[in-house]
Amino acid sequence: MFGKIEHLGIAVKNLEEANEVYTKLLGRKPYKTETVASESVDTSFFQSGDNKIELLSATSDDSAIAKYISKKGEGIHHVAFAVEDIKAELLRLEKEGFQILNKEPKRGADNKWVAFLHPKGTNGVLIELCQEIKE
Repeated sequence: MFGKIEHLGIAVKNLEEANEVYTKLLGRKPYKTETVASESVDTSFFQSGDNKIELLSATSDDSAIAKYISKKGEGIHHVAFAVEDIKAELLRLEKEGFQILNKEPKRGADNKWVAFLHPKGTNGVLIELCQEIKE
């Protein structure tokens, strides 16, 4: 089952500028920045109490984030939930009728296995499942 909200993902045009805004807003710098080549994004993560915010900026014009920004502009892109067993959750959600965007979890940012649910089945919200990678 789903655990806590792992993070909120926010699509931004310029990661450096957005990092400055969120550093001022939250009173702290991002604790991590990284590139996720498979998704063509640069990311940064901010901690705010027990919560995290992920800023995502496209590294390619054909990436999902670039397409999202061109359609909807900057803003909340997804809500991510922590799960203990991502494969079991994907099977459960598929049986419940949700459209899974990637049937197999893939390596995402912040040392997580990730998978997404199509927003058409979740009232317009892209849902990300995240499981900590234990190596």
